[in-house]
Amino acid sequence: MALLAFLAEYIDSSLGMGYGTTLTPLLLLLGFRPLDVVPIVLLSECITGVVAAAFHHTYQNVSFRRHSLDSKVALVLVLIGIVGAVLAVTLALRLPDLWVRLYIGLLVLGMGVLILLKRTYSDGFSWKRLIAVGFLSSFNKGLTGGGYGPLITTGQIFAGLNPKAAVGITSLAEGLVSFIGVVAYLLLTPEPVWALTAPILLGAITSAPLAALTVQRVHFRHLRLLIGLLAIGIGLLTLARALL
Repeated sequence: MALLAFLAEYIDSSLGMGYGTTLTPLLLLLGFRPLDVVPIVLLSECITGVVAAAFHHTYQNVSFRRHSLDSKVALVLVLIGIVGAVLAVTLALRLPDLWVRLYIGLLVLGMGVLILLKRTYSDGFSWKRLIAVGFLSSFNKGLTGGGYGPLITTGQIFAGLNPKAAVGITSLAEGLVSFIGVVAYLLLTPEPVWALTAPILLGAITSAPLAALTVQRVHFRHLRLLIGLLAIGIGLLTLARALL
């Protein structure tokens, strides 16, 4: 489980997506129930997200200095994320799992395709696009433990941010939004399997500095290409799991 968490967090912290989307299904395949797994995944992302964001700032992939655009974007995403995550958790036991997986898969797939088709982003920064994607992404996160990174990372790129900054902001915002999800689950559901916490945290935290260093050394155009390809892959896998 520690190795799975290490690989999932390395992908997530270097490309801004893939942790909950990949780790949650793998834990389910090992025999755990969703309500046992999702709170632990959220807790681990809460901690590792903040750690990864600190390393991204250290390696100058993103700037979280006071009054910087990156800091403002992160703050807006967190505030929107609180609303979306709480709403999602309250509806988690009411919505059919099939429909949730289908719409997440289609959204992520579509955004990945658009990133590859649109090679330049000259529309300028857009708060409206950022806010819309931020709410939808946090809703997905609270509902399934995954689906946040692919949408919020690609959404920031569409909103006009540099891909490297988008990855760093996603790490911080996802960590703080995950904390809200953890609190909501603990208040509304039975206790999760706490024995999962130690190995998952150990594996995930260990990968954070390596992932941030990877982002520093990859050219932003190559990073954008990788993000687009991974989003398409995650979207297709999500749809396949929902339909098969």
